[in-house]
Amino acid sequence: MSRSSAIFVAGAGTEIGKTYVTAALTRRLRDAGRAVRTLKPLASGVPALGDPGFAESDTARLLAAQGLPVTSATVAACSPWRFAAPLSPDLAAAREGRSLALCDLVGWCRAEIAATPPGATLLIEGVGGLMSPVTPEATGLDWLEALGLPALLVSGSYLGAISHALTAIETLRAHGVPLLGIVVCESPKAPTPPETVAAAIVRHGGTPAHVIARDGACPETLADLL
Repeated sequence: MSRSSAIFVAGAGTEIGKTYVTAALTRRLRDAGRAVRTLKPLASGVPALGDPGFAESDTARLLAAQGLPVTSATVAACSPWRFAAPLSPDLAAAREGRSLALCDLVGWCRAEIAATPPGATLLIEGVGGLMSPVTPEATGLDWLEALGLPALLVSGSYLGAISHALTAIETLRAHGVPLLGIVVCESPKAPTPPETVAAAIVRHGGTPAHVIARDGACPETLADLL
């Protein structure tokens, strides 16, 4: 079975469990003896490295999933662009008087893809939802298209998640982005089980769907996609 060497983890929305899914997938691949590196190049709402709250950041969770310590070097290697405000990256950067160009973000990612050894898997987690702005001019979709990677789409199971997921699926298809599958991550206090949401997405979207329960492990069937 052929395996993708680099995959972009995209979200159908914000705060739906992308990092949880990415970390769970990373742990599953490592447990299977596969080489994997996981990156979140762009992150908002990240406390300073010396802040106790950094341990709960997306970057810290991804480093832990890789068995890496939290140091200035590992943090910079995983998430070179970090902003304190919990806003879209363009707004968070502007608040700090900083700027980010899509070409720099894409160039950095391409260098990491090129440096991935044969047989290893590189997971690149996006930020926010698929259409969230990442720079003043570009969205997450623009970033994904520029990289030319297949996408793994993460959805929640909250009320409205089915519509958001199907809209994201259609957007990816319209832009010719290969879609490996959907992961439904259980949302807290969701009105229906994540399996019900996943079944509806499969029925209407015609795309394989996998479920990760809150605090659950990554299913082997998901890891086998990569």
